[in-house]
Amino acid sequence: MTGRRIVVIDDDAAMRDSLAFLLDISGFWAATYETAAEFLNDIASGPLDCVVSDIRMPGMSGLELVRKLKADRIICPVVLITGHGDVSLAVEAMKAGAVDFIEKPFEDEVLLRAINGALEARSTNLADDAAKLQAEARLADLSSRERDVLRGLLAGKINKVIAHDLGISPRTVEVYRANLMAKTNVRSMSELMRIAIAAGL
Repeated sequence: MTGRRIVVIDDDAAMRDSLAFLLDISGFWAATYETAAEFLNDIASGPLDCVVSDIRMPGMSGLELVRKLKADRIICPVVLITGHGDVSLAVEAMKAGAVDFIEKPFEDEVLLRAINGALEARSTNLADDAAKLQAEARLADLSSRERDVLRGLLAGKINKVIAHDLGISPRTVEVYRANLMAKTNVRSMSELMRIAIAAGL
């Protein structure tokens, strides 16, 4: 049992019920809504792990929902269900941030695969984001000159070259290197490089 909460948005009641049943027996916790507006009004009612939405609905469409979530910085994967004529719309939604689209009619396994793929990608992204924020925090106290030295080290340059590039002495570069190690609390140059790369330096 995964216990992940999957939101299903579809104006077709029979479709909502069948998807909720499929998700329940697959170990998910399903919450269903008839329209995107109804879902957005209730968005704070529980955790949000993945949204499965029809693309064509009265009021706000699936494409508009993807854009709205992105604009509001609500990080949640959206899988769109699309009719035969909606593929170009679905592709547009993918460009806007939807993670997948499934054409009707579809097998249960296809939807479950899409949801599991979206959840895995989300975990990876969140882990990457957390690592980036952590790395940035460790570099936050560096002066601009220390960052310059770090960029030089990241480019594989030796102290003498970094010194020449920055117009300082090699001895001063050594001092900056020692400061970098102390401020970021690392024990090795490779650890410092990993942090710099994770921070996107």
